[in-house]
Amino acid sequence: MTSLLSHYFAVTDRLARADWLLSTLARFLVAAILLVYFLNSGLTKLGDGLAGLLMPSAGAYAQIFPKAFEAAGYDSDALSVFHQIVVIAGTWAEFILPVAIVLGLFTRLAALGMIGFVVLQSLTDIYGHGQTDALGAWFDRFPDALVLDQRGLWVFVLLVLVIKGAGPLSFDRALRGSMGPA
Repeated sequence: MTSLLSHYFAVTDRLARADWLLSTLARFLVAAILLVYFLNSGLTKLGDGLAGLLMPSAGAYAQIFPKAFEAAGYDSDALSVFHQIVVIAGTWAEFILPVAIVLGLFTRLAALGMIGFVVLQSLTDIYGHGQTDALGAWFDRFPDALVLDQRGLWVFVLLVLVIKGAGPLSFDRALRGSMGPA
């Protein structure tokens, strides 16, 4: 039994020292699970042509501010500058933040931004779109609720990146190396 425990602890000690593994796998999961989801979501918000980067589609306002957009008669010009800035920033965030994470560029900041984005997205789904059935419940027997279960796991993966950083295969590591010794 002692030999078996020794082997077990030898393996687990090596895993504990493989600090790079957790952050690298977290970035891989963002690439595999969230990158295309957020890029496609961002594409639905762009207006026509190059100007669409600064003039989002009506769908962008419907997705981000559903009740305010309805109250404005579905006229984005009737909304405030605040609404327009939030919609533009939210649209850009859907492109910039996940790509930055996958590249490992300013990873901690990008992951923190994504956590905020996911929280706001979830609150908008529940309160703005009335998707209370998507909320789900923790500690139940159903692991597939859109908000609490699925997005809870998203936030956990992003928290790993906030805490651990991007890992060795990243622009963050290259940038840190270019600054020389601390």
